[in-house]
Amino acid sequence: MIHAQEIRVIDEDKKQVGILSVPDALSLARQRGLDLVEIAPGANPPVCRIMDYGKFLYEEHKREHEAKKHQKQIQLKEIKFRPKISIHDYSFKMKHVQRFLEEGNKVKITIMIRGRERSKPELAEQLMNRIMDDVQHLGRQDGTMRKQDWAMSAMLVPTKAGGKDAKTKDAQGS
Repeated sequence: MIHAQEIRVIDEDKKQVGILSVPDALSLARQRGLDLVEIAPGANPPVCRIMDYGKFLYEEHKREHEAKKHQKQIQLKEIKFRPKISIHDYSFKMKHVQRFLEEGNKVKITIMIRGRERSKPELAEQLMNRIMDDVQHLGRQDGTMRKQDWAMSAMLVPTKAGGKDAKTKDAQGS
C-alpha cells in the first residue's frame, strides 16, 4: 500500500537503513520475517519501519487497556427524600450522600412532594437547604435547583477529588 518510489527505511532496532526502493525494502523485511509499515507518509521521502505489526498492535491494545484501568469513572447517584422525613431516616440517607461524595461521585438529591405537601413547598425548600448545609464540607451544588409540581431536585458534586487514591494519599499524609 506504499505509493512512493523511494522510502526511508528504519529497521527493528530503530536504526536507519537508508533510502531504498519499495521492492528492496519489502524483500529486506521478508528476509527478517517482519512487516514493512509506513510511519510518516507526509515526510519526503516517506518513512517506513520494519517491525512485527501484529506484536505492535497487541502492545498498543495493552497500553490502551492499562490507561483505562487507571481512570476514575464518575457515577451519578440519586437519593430521594420526602419533606416529612424522620430524624433517623434523614441521618441514614445523609450517610449515603456523604459516602457517595467522598468516593468522588455526583449525587442528585430529589425531594418528592405528594398530596397535601404540595400546598407547602417551603417545607421541601427548608429540607433542601438543610441538606446543602450538612454536606457543604464535602460537596457543592452544581447548577440551579429544579422545581417541579411533584419534586424538587439539585445536583451535588464533590469539592475535592475523591476515590480510592485520595483516601490512600490522605492516610499516608496524616
